[in-house]
Amino acid sequence: MELLLNFPLWAALCAIVFAQTIKIPIHYAMSREFKPELAFSTGGMPSSHSAAVTALTTGIGILEGFQSSVFALACIFSVITMFDASGVRRHAGEHAVILNQMMKDLQFIINGAKDWQNKEVYKRREELKELLGHQPIEVFTGGILGIFTALLIYQFY
Repeated sequence: MELLLNFPLWAALCAIVFAQTIKIPIHYAMSREFKPELAFSTGGMPSSHSAAVTALTTGIGILEGFQSSVFALACIFSVITMFDASGVRRHAGEHAVILNQMMKDLQFIINGAKDWQNKEVYKRREELKELLGHQPIEVFTGGILGIFTALLIYQFY
């Protein structure tokens, strides 16, 4: 029952749901393409990772105090998570773009081979997920979204 009363946890979970949900109308506004599956994907605007960790950190700061050790721990955790989202994960996505193009080029070359289409599915290569990480603006927006979500949730807590 105490889990239901954990404000920082609920702030973080609400921030994730909100960030993932808002990706759909943002993508539609930018591309005029309706893609509801974005609610369950990684990457894109805004970063739900950033929203979650900043909502969690803000919630901890509100309850425990912004001078507390647990806030400092959460703050560093947030910085590392956000750095990773805009760094390592984004670069992995860029590598996936190149590898996918190489696979398409290779498949084009091999398509002439008689038995390629007859091979079992597991022997064919699946495309790698390209939208893994975030641009810095996506991380920043997710962070701001998380802070505001925590502050809003706290008003009803």
